[in-house]
Amino acid sequence: MRRPVRGRYRGWRLPRGYWLFGYREAVREPLRADMFDELCPSSLSPIRFGDKWAALIIRCLEDGPRRFSELRVPLRRVTPKVLTQSLRSLERDGLITRTVRDARAAAHVEYMLTALGRSMLEPMAVACAWVEQHWDQLLDAREAYDRGIRLDSAG
Repeated sequence: MRRPVRGRYRGWRLPRGYWLFGYREAVREPLRADMFDELCPSSLSPIRFGDKWAALIIRCLEDGPRRFSELRVPLRRVTPKVLTQSLRSLERDGLITRTVRDARAAAHVEYMLTALGRSMLEPMAVACAWVEQHWDQLLDAREAYDRGIRLDSAG
């Protein structure tokens, strides 16, 4: 969403997650590609909010509306089909809204957290803090389980 910063909006404060591009318009800060690394605590969390990717999508939408292509950057491990299914599921549950914006050339879609979706941020933060506190124990338990599975299948 681009907003003017000239004229009567000169003293206008930018919302969180936006930065000035030149003097004409405000542009959202792009999502970092390494937002969710392989060893990110969010990927190790045994606590699930919705499907496998729901919590990560909610975190991506925390700072404001995002387009599908913007969500694909930090969620590069998710196929477009699965991302679409997860977004539809979150929309069905009332956690996000899907808005079709009519641009000059073509329409584009933005996804945004609802008030209900924003209320999920606090429990998710508590779950992330718990995972960070028990990181080593979670890794040890998973490695022990995987070793046991390999030993059982070997004979």
